[in-house]
Amino acid sequence: MAKTLIDEYSHTFPAARGVQAGRPCYIAMCPMRLVPKIFVFDEAEVPPELRAQRSLNKSRIPEIAEYLIDNPLDYTLSAITASVDEQVHFEPMADTGPAVNLGMLTVSMSAQILINDGQHRRAAIEEAIKEAHELGHDHIPVLFFVDKDLKRSQQMFADLNKHAVRPNDSISTLYDHRDPSSEMARYVVANVDCFRRLTEMDKSSLSNRSSKLFTLSSIKLASRSLLRKSAKDKINEEERELAAQYWNEVCQYIPDWLSAQKKEVSTAELRQNYVHAHGVTLQALGSAGAELISQKPKTWNKQLKHLGEIDWSRANTEVWEGRALMYGRLSKARANVALTSNLIKIHLGVPLSAESKKLEEQFNQ
Repeated sequence: MAKTLIDEYSHTFPAARGVQAGRPCYIAMCPMRLVPKIFVFDEAEVPPELRAQRSLNKSRIPEIAEYLIDNPLDYTLSAITASVDEQVHFEPMADTGPAVNLGMLTVSMSAQILINDGQHRRAAIEEAIKEAHELGHDHIPVLFFVDKDLKRSQQMFADLNKHAVRPNDSISTLYDHRDPSSEMARYVVANVDCFRRLTEMDKSSLSNRSSKLFTLSSIKLASRSLLRKSAKDKINEEERELAAQYWNEVCQYIPDWLSAQKKEVSTAELRQNYVHAHGVTLQALGSAGAELISQKPKTWNKQLKHLGEIDWSRANTEVWEGRALMYGRLSKARANVALTSNLIKIHLGVPLSAESKKLEEQFNQ
């Protein structure tokens, strides 16, 4: 077998050998220029029972490729996991000792290889190295499993995706130093006193016992609405400062937030009894603030005093049902955010747009 494989019709990689579920597996370092050649993604070549699971979401590929091209010295790609339908040959560096599981892995070019996790990375690498050729000299780890006839591949794909843990939005915002919106959200929290003390930084939802009132992800969404920015838009220093200034002013006119900051009232009690302690209102305040600043650029901060006139109590169902509440429960649906924002704009003396007026007419029918 070794003699057959180790020839011009095979690929050889430095690798480490291990065992999972009683079966050998190999982690190899594969030059990225070889990834498109080794892992040929042709749906016609994939057995029908496996094909649907591996259909590419082509909209994701340019985003990953752009990430690689824009960050050639500062990117991270996790390992590709693949099944090989033939035996591979592993040549250890030593017969005994720690080096017995380190060596060279040889995979026949005639082997069929199915990607169980990483098909979008593979496609993005192919696109990226067309433009940034130097990326082809970098390596990506590949975890190989030997799976004769690829009988276990379907279950492996399902298991890998079922048990994958996606980081929540708040922790992604906390750690992402490339995303302009995330950078802006961290700046806002650091420079708005009531946010700094009352924001959950690494969770996107609050437990009943949480001492916090906001999440970092909800502040990011609300501040994007305030600045009228989409997810990938650039945000300059002046805009970050405007966002911090706006939220500092808002805090002054919502006494319950200040009381929670001073620990004079329980945050759990505020969440239970008031709509202003939830993401739907925070985002509505951001949306209303965008209109306020646009229409009253010189006096917007003075207008915010009218926030103190709003009864934020959930018990005030005549006002909040159908806006922040749906059948007594908080709702962050787009229409509910817009209707809550309309109410805030009315109190702030901000004329409603034609679209907002139409929404109000539908609400009042």
